[in-house]
Amino acid sequence: MTKKFGIIGSPIKHSLSPVLHNYWFKKYNIDASYSIIDVKNNDLTEIIKQIKNKELSGINVTLPYKQTIVPHLDLLVNDAGITNSVNTIFLDDKGVLIGENTDVFGLQAAYLKEVDNAKQKKTLVIGAGGVSPSVILSLQKSGVIDISIANRTKEKCFFLKKKFPSLAIIEWSDLKNKLVDYDIILNATSLGLKNGQDFNFDFYPIKSELVYIDTIYNPLETKTLIYLKDKNIKVFNGLDMFIYQGQKSFYLWNKVNPEIDQKLIELLKSSLQ
Repeated sequence: MTKKFGIIGSPIKHSLSPVLHNYWFKKYNIDASYSIIDVKNNDLTEIIKQIKNKELSGINVTLPYKQTIVPHLDLLVNDAGITNSVNTIFLDDKGVLIGENTDVFGLQAAYLKEVDNAKQKKTLVIGAGGVSPSVILSLQKSGVIDISIANRTKEKCFFLKKKFPSLAIIEWSDLKNKLVDYDIILNATSLGLKNGQDFNFDFYPIKSELVYIDTIYNPLETKTLIYLKDKNIKVFNGLDMFIYQGQKSFYLWNKVNPEIDQKLIELLKSSLQ
């Protein structure tokens, strides 16, 4: 019987997850399919029921459900337990509904391994939403000590500070003037997402050796990323992080560690055009 997987979130039409996972299912001759699952918040119980009934073999979770799904799960493991943020769900052999977080691995594998002398880098995380706990934990795991956060709703920053006490909070109104203080800036907001809102200011002044990381992959180059790239700033879009987090999800579900080959990367990029 064909196994069924999918992703829940809102907005969700921009997701490349079906392209990614269906490519790997075909490559490894796994009888499975992956699709976008359109749910509203009150449908989370129905999705959980489908997984427990084995109508669904597993799901990915994206904004805004990474944290609201947690009370529906039996057990959070590894990075999900630390961040209280989940992006991968499956039933184990004993019928326990497991929540895991592969975003932390995705960010480390994609970008942070390339940052030299991480312990000396001053880092700013913009955004305190669903992916932000994963971003902060991945930075800490990579040795980054000096981490600040800014969010339009300051209360969300205080919530994260309870989880990560060393976090420094800066006012959203001060954000533009503070950019120049940082060696790494990481956009963990939805600002710049295709057909969505964007930052209402340019990222300037900044350090000439700045590293800018965007968790957005659709579009591949946001307005801010293009602006910084034109100033010869080292920039990364969210595509590699997306691929690596998906690779780990695929392994958790299928016990196959799929290859990230050039054909896959070209397929994903062409799907964004």
